[in-house]
Amino acid sequence: LLKLAEARDRFEAEGIHIVISDAKLITLCRDKRLTSCLFAQYRIRSPEIYERDHLVFPCFTKPYDGSRAIGAKKINTPADLTVDITEDPKMMFTQYIDIENTFSEFTVDMYYDRQGRLKCAIPRERLEVRTGEVSKGATRRNALYKELVEKMAVLEGARGCITAQFFVSKTDSTTYGVEINPRFGGGFPLTYAAGGNYPGWLIQEYIGGQDIPFSDDWENNLIMLRYDAKILVR
Repeated sequence: LLKLAEARDRFEAEGIHIVISDAKLITLCRDKRLTSCLFAQYRIRSPEIYERDHLVFPCFTKPYDGSRAIGAKKINTPADLTVDITEDPKMMFTQYIDIENTFSEFTVDMYYDRQGRLKCAIPRERLEVRTGEVSKGATRRNALYKELVEKMAVLEGARGCITAQFFVSKTDSTTYGVEINPRFGGGFPLTYAAGGNYPGWLIQEYIGGQDIPFSDDWENNLIMLRYDAKILVR
């Protein structure tokens, strides 16, 4: 993503439009330590980041530039801190958020136009996740939706689909911003089925030269269930 962003102007000069966010935003999103500061700019809290010598247990560790939940792990006690974890400079340690009992996990597909203005946001509750991607999900028009439409109505440097992850309390309005991926996410087919025609809007905006109006005309509580199919080839 960063290489594409840095080459965007060169492609633009040849009449080729790469729908990619600015390099500055991608840098902030790629490093989850910086993403926390980005959320703070928009008055959205994030799980506290701990210094290695001042950990609070239980805590959560993950690579600051990781993806698909690879290397992510709950640390219950100091005994769980292996050498591989403590000596890996990319591992960061954060406040543990209980998404099994207290919080629900949400991914929000957000469409931003050329000027970084929010045109649509569709929260998806992650009911079941495998290897970092949702296998069961449901669209939810909830307090998180209202908060993002208000606080993230403009995201400087954003273009196209932005996929953001949040933890939302099951009992009150407490919300934590976790990470932002400046690209389409694996669960986007649910957003598309619910009425978020982001590919069509990209065509209208970048090929048709049209302005995209704000849309909240999407289906609430639409559930997507994925499954594996076996294929035999002889």
